[in-house]
Order: sequence, then structure tokens, then C-alpha cells
Amino acid sequence: MDRRIRKTRALLVQGLIHLLQQKDIKDISVKELTDMVDINRGTFYLHYSDIYDMINTIEDDMFREFSDILDKDLNNTLDNTSYSAVLLDLFLFLDHNREITRVLIGPHGDLTFVNKLKDLIKTRLISIMSMYRDDPNFEINFAFVVSGYTGVFESWLLSDHPQSPEYMAEICSKMIQVNPVAPIPHSIIV
Repeated sequence: MDRRIRKTRALLVQGLIHLLQQKDIKDISVKELTDMVDINRGTFYLHYSDIYDMINTIEDDMFREFSDILDKDLNNTLDNTSYSAVLLDLFLFLDHNREITRVLIGPHGDLTFVNKLKDLIKTRLISIMSMYRDDPNFEINFAFVVSGYTGVFESWLLSDHPQSPEYMAEICSKMIQVNPVAPIPHSIIV
């Protein structure tokens, strides 16, 4: 992508983050955003059709990158049954995208963002945990793991004084290893 395009998009994203800290998506206009970042509305429309298209593009890009991390790490991790690398990469990714992710899950953000995150985690975990579907507690364990990770990510992102990604990956790895609720072996839970 051309450097000017990246710079324009970065300015628009920063402006959107600022506005989402104050108001709901439905209350943000293209004019307000472009005036804030001193970009012509025509330039905005070269990149996005409206504010919702911008949000969807940002989310799609983030989820594509998130999914790529999971693909890369889970393919490597399944061989050695250590999920610390997966967790560290996920927390590093979320930390790198903290500003936009924080407003998307915040009170003025996109209400479907957390559900999209849960769906992505569900999709990835179901293939790993599918061999345990015959377990009578599978659905309960699966819901616990998905909601647990989503909740940890959300809580950490919204924290005013978050722990480091390394600390979070380490603590989550330990929680997996001592999870007394789920009879599923710790080596197959992300």
C-alpha cells in the first residue's frame, strides 16, 4: 500500500478512535471525522463508502491478522502442545491494536465486535477440541473456554493499568494447566 494511503488511513483511524471515545458510531458523520483530521471528504470516499464501511474494513483487517496469527501458531503448537507462544502472539497483537480495539469494545463502539471475536475463537477451538465432542460436558467446557478467553481479552484491553502481554500470556498458560473445571486435557485447550 502506498505510503500516502497508509498515512491518510492512519489519520482517519486516529480521528475515529477519538470520536468513538465520546459518542456512538451512529452519531459520527463523515464530515465531522474529515473536519477533525483535516482531510477532504472526497478523500475519505476514495477509501470508504461511509463510517460503517470504515469500521467493517478495520475489523476485517484486524480479524484477518488475528486469524493469521492463530493459523501460524496453532499449526506449530499442535506439534509440541505448548500454547504459550499462541497466547503471547495474541496478547502482543491486541496490545499493538489496543486503541482501536478498546473503543470498539467500549460503550460507544461496535456492539458486534466482541461477538465476532468470540466467533473467531469458537471457530478455531472447535477444530482443536472436536475429538472430545463425545464428552458429556463438551458444550459446557467449550463455552467456558471461549467466554473465559474473550473475557480476559476484554478485561485486559479495558484496564487503565494493564499488565504486559508477556505477563498475561504466562498467567493464562498457568490457568489452562490447572483448570479444574474442564476435564479436557490442557494440551488441547488454546
